[in-house]
Amino acid sequence: MKIFLLEDEKMLQTSIVEYLETLGHQCVAINDGLKACNHLESECYDLLVLDINVPTLNGLKLLERLNKSRCNTPAIFISALVDIEKITQAFDLGAADYIKKPFHLKELALRVEKVANELDKTKREHILLSQNYSYIKKDNKLLFQGKEQILTKKQHLIIECLCQNIGSIINFDIFREYAWHNDFVSDATIRAELSRLRKSLKEDFIQNHKGVGYKVDRYNISLK
Repeated sequence: MKIFLLEDEKMLQTSIVEYLETLGHQCVAINDGLKACNHLESECYDLLVLDINVPTLNGLKLLERLNKSRCNTPAIFISALVDIEKITQAFDLGAADYIKKPFHLKELALRVEKVANELDKTKREHILLSQNYSYIKKDNKLLFQGKEQILTKKQHLIIECLCQNIGSIINFDIFREYAWHNDFVSDATIRAELSRLRKSLKEDFIQNHKGVGYKVDRYNISLK
């Protein structure tokens, strides 16, 4: 995983980074909250590990700002604070976990592994299609910024066909079988329906492979 660490204790910061990297993770660390906030505006991570008491902007305020910018990256807080109000605030902000200092690095590794497993499960079921569009396979729902987009029955079947076969090119015969239940419709009719669907989308994530068919891919946010 690509992990971001906010920690101002130099020795602890170094120990965490080195340990996580020995486990195969990529880890970037910053010791200042405001610098971390600026950095995270342009860089994407799979997991945030945040101390609370750091210079300029504490970890709780940082996560609050990230939430307002629709950053949904899971966060683990590491802190010496035992104030139940602070701990409650961390979880209210959506923290995945909270580890009290001092802690053994193996404990952190176990919490990171738990988040990684949950992310893997979510990735299989919740497909990111573009910056703002996603598809939930088990519910067959297309979401824009977390809200379901209203589609016609035929458009819904087309999206379902594409997303249940993520990364594969779907030809007209497959669309005809899946969305029209093998009723006779021309390729032109299917093409027109796809065109109307694409025009209704706020971001066009459906790829047209001319003469072959259409497909959608997972949106790789780390490459944007």
